Amino acid sequence: MRKLDGNAMAGDLREIFAVEMTEARFTCAGCGRAEAIGTLMLWGQEMGRVARCPHCDDVVLRMVRAADRVFLDLRGALRLEVPLEAPLGAPSEAPLAGA
Repeated sequence: MRKLDGNAMAGDLREIFAVEMTEARFTCAGCGRAEAIGTLMLWGQEMGRVARCPHCDDVVLRMVRAADRVFLDLRGALRLEVPLEAPLGAPSEAPLAGA
């Protein structure tokens, strides 16, 4: 098995969630550190995906695909913060220069 980072799950997560999920932040139940999903270390390509915390190696996320559904286990995450994409034409929340 090859060891990959959490970015390798981008397409899989994009099917389930309508936003860019590799930027979402998880808080590990094992060590309490918060990081982006893209920092998770990914194991297992054939039977399913197991994503581990890059700091303590605890399992944060498991994903298994079936013919008609995806099973997502987030037991190892205390929290998942998902960034929302602003609708087209919506004003930016970034402060104006010189304001």
